[in-house]
Amino acid sequence: MSLFFKRDWLLVALLNLVVLALMGLLLRWLFVAPVEEMNYKFLLHGHSHVALLGWLYTAFFVALLYTFFPVEVRRKKVYAWQFWLAQGAVLGMLLTFPVQGYAAASITFTTAHMLLTYWFIYQFLKDAKALQLQAGRHTLSFRFVKAALFFMGLSTLGPWSLGPIMATGHSGSELYLNAIYFYLHFQYNGWFTFAVLGLLFWLLEQYKLGFNARLGPRFFRLMFWSCIPAFLLSVLWATPPAFVYALGGTAALVQLFAFGLLLQCLWPVRRQLLGLFGRWSRWLLLLAALAFSLKTLMQAATAVPYMADLAYRLRIFVIGYLHLVLIGFISLFLLAFFAQQGWLSFKSRMSQWGISLFLAGFICSEAVLFLQGVFFWLGFGVIPAYNQLLFGISTLLPLGILLFFVSQLRGEGATTEHLKQVPLQQQKA
Repeated sequence: MSLFFKRDWLLVALLNLVVLALMGLLLRWLFVAPVEEMNYKFLLHGHSHVALLGWLYTAFFVALLYTFFPVEVRRKKVYAWQFWLAQGAVLGMLLTFPVQGYAAASITFTTAHMLLTYWFIYQFLKDAKALQLQAGRHTLSFRFVKAALFFMGLSTLGPWSLGPIMATGHSGSELYLNAIYFYLHFQYNGWFTFAVLGLLFWLLEQYKLGFNARLGPRFFRLMFWSCIPAFLLSVLWATPPAFVYALGGTAALVQLFAFGLLLQCLWPVRRQLLGLFGRWSRWLLLLAALAFSLKTLMQAATAVPYMADLAYRLRIFVIGYLHLVLIGFISLFLLAFFAQQGWLSFKSRMSQWGISLFLAGFICSEAVLFLQGVFFWLGFGVIPAYNQLLFGISTLLPLGILLFFVSQLRGEGATTEHLKQVPLQQQKA
């Protein structure tokens, strides 16, 4: 019973991903044939909120609940209330942002979702404390999860500050933009990245893969304490004082060093780790690892003033980077993780075609985005039929994820693609 219960929640998250992909396609269509009745900026606000809160927040909600808690805890009604109220808030944002942008109704739904996240953080940590997770087998992975929840709460300071900033006449100013960047940084570099790392180390601990117990905590400390000053990399576009460049650059170097420690942890057990995954989910995991590597290198590059200015002048690089992180790194890891746990499946041709089309659309659209950025940088201008090309490629994303969603809806995910690796108690849970 609980298997289908958690799959229902996961299918809701996947449905949000389908809607997200369709909205993204519509955004790219507006560059091909603008629609007077549609406001691009309003639709973009809706797209970003569904991405962060509809798909990623929901997916992590399910993943954390069902990996760290036993069945009697995760079946508490409080989590069901939190889940469905959050979906109601996301639906409200989906219906209001494209119509009015930031206005009373959309702000109300956004605020409601933030309050629900506080409730989830409180309840999750309360139950974790009762279970003494900090002292059990998943000590290190739970440290990453606690940090992820901390950064999720911290990120909301950005949206809360927008009201006073706008009320004092600073809408659109550097302060206004930096408040948005504060939210984004601690969402994708904090909450999402640390949640992914928590799930990764949960796998290492759950399946007793002998990673270096000394390097793991050191990696955590470096990542945690460097994440906070790394926010300064997001404000270099405003040409701040030299010490801000120094702090941001130092944080970037620390994260590069931490990345090296992670490789040292994982390399000796790489075969055992990959062996936990089926063929399709293994490729997703490898692509997510590649995206994380590129993310780390590109983030470090922005510590160089010239590169920070280039990213500000050519926003197309920022769009490509955000998609690399949110789709390539975080989303692909989540899909691989859920497949490894047996909650999603790649058994049918439909699911395989779906994920193949989705990956093809993602990889090709990233290539076109970054190539166009390079063209602008070198002064070559616009790629011929660029908007039409990007739109055509982007049709693969919603088509692929829709096929994959339908294949899961038909019940494939009720059996795991790599069941022999899943502990017996988890199969029954």
